[in-house]
Amino acid sequence: MARYPYAAQLAPGGFVIDGKPALTKIDGGLIGDYVIMVVRDPLLDYGGDPAELLSQRLENRVLAGRSGMFTTYSGRYKGAHISIVSGGSGSPEAELVLVEFMQNSKANTFLRLGGGMALSEKLHSGDVAIASGVVRDEGMTSAYVTSSYPAVCSYELVACFVKAAQELNYRYQVGIGRSQDSEYLQTGHPSVGSYFQDEHLSIVDYYNRAGILYTDRESAAIVTLCSLFGRRGGAVVSVDNNVFTGEGFTAGDGQEHAIDIVFEGLANLCQLDEAKKAGGHEFWAPDGF
Repeated sequence: MARYPYAAQLAPGGFVIDGKPALTKIDGGLIGDYVIMVVRDPLLDYGGDPAELLSQRLENRVLAGRSGMFTTYSGRYKGAHISIVSGGSGSPEAELVLVEFMQNSKANTFLRLGGGMALSEKLHSGDVAIASGVVRDEGMTSAYVTSSYPAVCSYELVACFVKAAQELNYRYQVGIGRSQDSEYLQTGHPSVGSYFQDEHLSIVDYYNRAGILYTDRESAAIVTLCSLFGRRGGAVVSVDNNVFTGEGFTAGDGQEHAIDIVFEGLANLCQLDEAKKAGGHEFWAPDGF
């Protein structure tokens, strides 16, 4: 950066207004260890701002940031210090949150909570997908690193979410998701006037044969940037339709289960982190072998 002639104007983390990052306007000191990223998605039928609604599960809830683009609440759930931020959809929107939070807080874990379309016969409407990795078919992350760089979810997050799903007795699958930019053509949906190209005809079958569980617009951004910058990243996605099996769309199907899995999973992760710290370990290993 010392050799960059524009460094004084384009500082890391973006612009600042009144001492706060300009786009999220968070108070970095109020941001928790664990950040849940949600989209103001009408397909999930929240009935209001999801950050505000989900934060009602938190104790000692505080408004940690509000701008024209994003709303953030923080509080505690079973000991876990959690922040929930809502905004628009897609990798570029996710980047704005990730950069400002990473630059201005001590948050160490970021995850996507939302909905997606299933591409696998293993999932049915109302099920939950816990991502172990994500195909980077969107464009934002390629600005950061070569397309061959893997988007791998934190194994600790995956384990904690699986434990939560099992204890809650909810239907779930673990596997690879996929993120893309286009909500239509890149998911096999025709666009205006049934616009389609030959390359779009094989998308559903191609990714089904590859074992991809679901498709969304944010998971890859979160997981990739977390890997690059030494944080833990993951995704928990509810399935509200399955294009491969022909199961139709139902707004918000499975989202309550996904929400429960995320909150209980982060409580598990908090316990895991405390155990690692007490034992002087950087990484977690399961017991019982």
